[in-house]
Amino acid sequence: MGTYKLSIMSLQNILSQQVKQAVLEVYKVTLESVEFQATRKEFAGDITVVIFPMLRFIKGNPVQIGETVGKYLVENVSEVKNFNVVKGFLNIEISDAYFLKLFNAIKSNKDYGFVKPNEGDKAIMVEYSSPNTNKPLHLGHIRNNLLGYSVAEILKASGKKVYKTQIINDRGIHICKSMLAWKKFGNGETPESTGLKGDKLVGNYYVKFDKAYKKEIQALVAKGIKEEEAKQNAPILLEAQNMLRKWESGDEEVVSLWKTMNSWVYKGFNETYKNLGVDFDVLYYESNTYLLGKEFITEGLKSGVFYKEEDGSVWCDLTEEGLDKKIVLRADGTAVYMTQDIGTAIQRIKDHPDVGGMVYTVGNEQDYHFQVLFLILKKLGFDWAKHLYHLSYGMVDLPSGKMKSREGTVVDADDLINDMANTAEEISEELGKLDGYSNEEKQQLYKTIGLGALKYYILKVDPKKRILFNPKDSIDFQGNTGPFIQYTYARIQSILRKANLATNLTQTTINVNLHDKERELIKQIQLFPEVIQNAADNHSPALIANFTYDLVKEFNSFYQNVSILGADNENEKLFRVQLSYTVAKTIKSAFKVLGIDVPERM
Repeated sequence: MGTYKLSIMSLQNILSQQVKQAVLEVYKVTLESVEFQATRKEFAGDITVVIFPMLRFIKGNPVQIGETVGKYLVENVSEVKNFNVVKGFLNIEISDAYFLKLFNAIKSNKDYGFVKPNEGDKAIMVEYSSPNTNKPLHLGHIRNNLLGYSVAEILKASGKKVYKTQIINDRGIHICKSMLAWKKFGNGETPESTGLKGDKLVGNYYVKFDKAYKKEIQALVAKGIKEEEAKQNAPILLEAQNMLRKWESGDEEVVSLWKTMNSWVYKGFNETYKNLGVDFDVLYYESNTYLLGKEFITEGLKSGVFYKEEDGSVWCDLTEEGLDKKIVLRADGTAVYMTQDIGTAIQRIKDHPDVGGMVYTVGNEQDYHFQVLFLILKKLGFDWAKHLYHLSYGMVDLPSGKMKSREGTVVDADDLINDMANTAEEISEELGKLDGYSNEEKQQLYKTIGLGALKYYILKVDPKKRILFNPKDSIDFQGNTGPFIQYTYARIQSILRKANLATNLTQTTINVNLHDKERELIKQIQLFPEVIQNAADNHSPALIANFTYDLVKEFNSFYQNVSILGADNENEKLFRVQLSYTVAKTIKSAFKVLGIDVPERM
């Protein structure tokens, strides 16, 4: 059962009560709880009662106690058909009738695994992407977007109302660097005149600024100026700093250029988001939020959350909580990032009073920042601050090493999406899997396979782990990959087409004797609701991805060992087609929350 514990909740409740009853009747002891676990593959059974914890209350041999409880269950619980005891483990075999009843409830539930939100429940806001408007999105942004989007969808599936948001970093010195470089070297070029996406055009000027800046530093060093001093006094940097001052004072010309270049970038970003299959409900812009937060620093000073140094700077002392002292206002009264983040969090709750918690999808280099932010918001007395979560994730490396945007050595998100489709095309052509497809169908399928491979490769890994991303490895039709799972889904669709059954697959109820492989499949499918809840609690799409892989492995084992369309009788055939249909439905639902499409044919 992979890493997932077997959890037939209603059955577990029944067994728990009956085990307690057996122990009470035979041993005159009241048990507070009964410990269950999945039965190990090498033993017969569907669910296991662990006897060892009972030895604190019952004197005796664990095997003998297991035998006694097992006999009681066979005689008194209709769902239990047999048992065996291995050392201190009571392995219980469940009747076919129970699994068939369970399966019939699952197959007819079109939203199986998903929970609708309760009226009046607090919503959750999930922040992801949050790019700078001075360069295109890259591979690091892809991991961020896929994680944030998927966690938002998983939380929705678990029964939460969710707002997807981002804060766009559209101001600051880095933005002015691109603007200044365009002004100096651009000759008025635009996305239309160059045929480039707007975010790429602006990103090129960020790189040009860096090259010009480095040249000026070298020239100053050649004149005998120390390198550190040269870095601070390079004329192009001083010009960029002056441009930022002009922007902050509302200079008409600078603000107009800023709006124009940002509009190019947003158009480019939107195209990338559409291709990646992610979206947002609410947008925030740093140009609107960078002055927020100061009023709360003033209030916090009065209540003793903050204190003032002699130079006038304002700090928060977090040493008692195991952190350090954190500045929230500089001596000149200007805000730092922390001030702004405090203000933005509070503003979001003002804008959306139904929000009771937030998830921030930000790389693990910001772990400390979010520890401090959450603690300060708690100290300021905001009740919702208890429900803030930093979805911290590791970097994405390539076989060629780290990426650096200033030097123009990043893996561009658009290029990667195209490369993935091209790689899918190469591999599909080699395997010869697409005979009879039109060219348009093929191109759409390559995109579905390529994106599925990229998303699955990134999401199957625990968010906290660093990833070495190899595009070739991700597009493999064998193993724990997106295309392997997509191919299994397409194979099931082919079975359903060949079965050509007139009957309604979800409504007809069949009684059969279950094959072991059928039981295993039902046991795996019934885990899905719990896996959704676990993934939501842990903010981990990896739990969904690996559950789906386990389900697909189980289906392929069933497919190889049991004849579906060549079953001995119509009843068995219909049941196996229903089972295949339900597996496909579960794969599609699981992949939906990961943001991955499944093709009907492959």
